[in-house]
Amino acid sequence: MIKNAEIHFNNLGTPVADNFNDVYFSNDDGLSESDYVFYQQNNMPYRLQNHDQTHFVIAETGFGTGLNFLNTWQQFKNHLTNRQHPNREVHNLEQQNVKRLHFISFEKYPIKATELKKALQVWPTLAPLTDQLLKKYPINLAGCHRLEFDDGQIILDLHFGDVQESIAAMSNPAQGLIDAWYLDGFAPSKNPEMWQQSLFNAMVNLSRTSATFATFTAAGFVRRGLAEAGFTVQKVKGHGNKREMLTGYLTQANDAHSTPAYFAHQPSALSNVAVIGGGIASSAVIYSLAKRGIGAQLFCQDSQLAMGASHNVQGAVYPHLQAKNSPHSELFAHSFLYAKRLYQQLTENGFHYDHQWCGVLQHAVKQPLAERHQNIENKQLWPTELMHSVTPEQGDEIAGVCTGYSGVYFPLGGWVNPPQLVNALFQQAQALTAIQSHFNCDIEALEKTSQGWLLKSHGQLFGPFSDVIICAGEHSDRFAQTQSLPIVGVRGQVSHVQASAASRQLKTVLCHKGYFTPAYLDHHCMGATFEKNSKSRAVTEQDNQTNREQLLNFYGQTEFATSLGKVTAAKAAVRCSFIDHLPMAGEWAQQSDYIQAFANLRLGKRYQYQALQKPQQGLHLLTGFGARGLCSAPLCAEHLIAALNNEPLPLSERVSQAIHPARFIVRDLIRNKI
Repeated sequence: MIKNAEIHFNNLGTPVADNFNDVYFSNDDGLSESDYVFYQQNNMPYRLQNHDQTHFVIAETGFGTGLNFLNTWQQFKNHLTNRQHPNREVHNLEQQNVKRLHFISFEKYPIKATELKKALQVWPTLAPLTDQLLKKYPINLAGCHRLEFDDGQIILDLHFGDVQESIAAMSNPAQGLIDAWYLDGFAPSKNPEMWQQSLFNAMVNLSRTSATFATFTAAGFVRRGLAEAGFTVQKVKGHGNKREMLTGYLTQANDAHSTPAYFAHQPSALSNVAVIGGGIASSAVIYSLAKRGIGAQLFCQDSQLAMGASHNVQGAVYPHLQAKNSPHSELFAHSFLYAKRLYQQLTENGFHYDHQWCGVLQHAVKQPLAERHQNIENKQLWPTELMHSVTPEQGDEIAGVCTGYSGVYFPLGGWVNPPQLVNALFQQAQALTAIQSHFNCDIEALEKTSQGWLLKSHGQLFGPFSDVIICAGEHSDRFAQTQSLPIVGVRGQVSHVQASAASRQLKTVLCHKGYFTPAYLDHHCMGATFEKNSKSRAVTEQDNQTNREQLLNFYGQTEFATSLGKVTAAKAAVRCSFIDHLPMAGEWAQQSDYIQAFANLRLGKRYQYQALQKPQQGLHLLTGFGARGLCSAPLCAEHLIAALNNEPLPLSERVSQAIHPARFIVRDLIRNKI
């Protein structure tokens, strides 16, 4: 469990960390010091105008009050304003302006939001940015929180946890990630646990060629440690009364990496992208492309968006958590928080969808569930803001109806109208970058040519495309290239039942074996059935009966359930999933290619691999979300596009491997099954 910082404010109004007996920023002029030490001494004004990528990555070793981030954000906004200035200095015609800033920061003891607000009040010039940061400031969940600002031009990956443990969990390619380091944190004498040789080595392992660093300290062991790690180090004048500080650079990146070759993500030019599908996954991936200014074409077999698995009138949004910090739990916890921030941003940007963040109450309707909930409570892995146990009395108070069940409550959850949400997300993407849509366009075949990918539909050809992203749910295996995709199709039907006076009192989403939503348009969503290995969307009266019987089986003693009216409508769809209940996000993995390249995995060897031939290069998957696409699709889409765009990934290395399309092939090779 992540603990908050214990702080107080001195007589000058400066925040002081009680555990370290040190100030978070200078008593004199913390903003000026931040700008001089970190922004200017990393030569940011010049480098943002002369860089080899359109995005620039800064990493910081102590988020603290966020002052360094806010100053850099403000300066970057100035850079974007001035980048078209005719007199700007560019020394290499191959270099380019940076258009997106990626800021990675680590914090072991996050400051409480209320104290953060007080600490930053002394900088009124930063107030507009401070307000945005406070609005998205995350709860105390360990791991990487991806916060996005200015329509994705600013990305803050805020890692809660020990810096060295957080770095070890990151996904790091061989070419490195970081362009500049803000080596911050409390003074070495006050925080010796952080200022270690292992940290300096990790900084080098994450750095790209020509990466720089700057730090306020000039301590001899820090200078020697950075030099030993591989940086060229120099002393320069410190800020204000401080005589010296350290800066430096890395001449050549090393080949350190966290990702095995069989789980690597190869960057792509993404010059022209085709997206196949019409649900939450396709809208999410088009939005991730649009934030980066990358155009796409959408191909949807239906007449409009969200007519497949995303077509329910009400969909519950909450994370599926376990009593252990597994890759599964990590994925869904952070995906849920990312999706919630994104969906709230949509409403702030003026895009409408019906929703209610009323919480989700998961009832212990059977003894095994009660035991599972108790186990989760005992482990205390998850912040109470994310989920916490409730007694029957507390649960009934939250729900507004009497049920008699204990359970766990997700206060940040709720329900959304999925078709409206999918359309809102798609409209937001269109507002950022032009998107060409093809509805009633059933893509029957894909063909890889020397010019790129061609899409075929009833005699029509589309393309060529540099990349194709398949987000087609249960239809993702329909192409010759993807026939071996081990999809598990699970048909489910949701019934729309008339509300009663008693059921209208329900104030939160209820989950039992299925789910039941608060009244909306004077109806409740009740469901869902579970039928494996079926791809039928046909609605049946028997399933409506099954849904009602299931509800009464658990709530037959309650007035809200027994007083419900008629079922007036229903929706049936197929949940696309895999046997491990995790989605897929990454480039298509062809089994024959993997068998040839990684044959030594059969022998237990983790070396002497051959290179993948990648005959289907440019073909990607974003599918398999089951019933949890509303929660997990946006962050998985962001993860996929970040990987293809050679950016830092929002998911840890273990989660990246857990959702990689090659995972089943690698597993079977290791087990010598193929």
